Amino acid sequence: MSVLEVDKVSIRFGGVQALREVDLRVGEWEIVGIIGPNGAGKTTLFNCITGFYEPTSGAVRFRGRDITAMPVHRRTALGLGRTFQNVGLVKNTTVAANLATAQHLQTEYDAWTGFLGSPATFAEERRISERGALILDLMDLSDVADERVADLPYGVLKRVEIAAVLATDPDLLLLDEPGSGMGPEEAHALGDTLLRLRKEFGLTIVMIDHHVPLVTRVSDYVYCLNFGEVLAAGRPDDVRRHPEVVRAYLGEPDQPAEPAEPVIPGGTAGPLSTQEGAPA
Repeated sequence: MSVLEVDKVSIRFGGVQALREVDLRVGEWEIVGIIGPNGAGKTTLFNCITGFYEPTSGAVRFRGRDITAMPVHRRTALGLGRTFQNVGLVKNTTVAANLATAQHLQTEYDAWTGFLGSPATFAEERRISERGALILDLMDLSDVADERVADLPYGVLKRVEIAAVLATDPDLLLLDEPGSGMGPEEAHALGDTLLRLRKEFGLTIVMIDHHVPLVTRVSDYVYCLNFGEVLAAGRPDDVRRHPEVVRAYLGEPDQPAEPAEPVIPGGTAGPLSTQEGAPA
């Protein structure tokens, strides 16, 4: 059984067909990448998967359960965690406080017990703090735990947001542009981190990113969207070299070119090891 199934999902906004019969499958422990030009429908697809939009037609299933019309908070409780293009953090508090806030669904005391401050409450707060510290360590963010989020550079903020989503204890992690604002070295390090997180937490990951080398290096399978439709799907190297994918990124030349092996700018040549870091 797939962890995530998207079956012929379509959504229309007035006269705009944002998605048209999109199919997507994500298996256990896979990292699946979604690429495509701006406006291709990638974030709209994420919004349909996570409950911010309800599709006009089609279905979304999580571990065989139909969640197409399920509200966002219930999907989160089931184990769907998601980051956003615009960083979704409480910027006037510290990094550690953000991770504590993210764990509110796992807190094992009610508001009244917390107000009274019982011994059980203090023990639970210690557990939350320790788990947050562990996640920050795995994300190489321990040195900014006490920093105010608003004072951090954008690349670090994206990593903090991933850490905050990990604190919700997700089963499926959906990352929207995690490499945004990162240089090549930072993006490479992020790729290593994602492979490590899959192994440490047994995560299944779906990621949108324009950083094609990052996506192709860590993904087991890649989908390319264009104008709301799946343009190509398959192994990373095959999709990156697919003529229609190259055309979507580069545009169609006036004179037909005859490259022996078309490559999206920034792509990597040679064989890919996409299974690195998968849990045994």
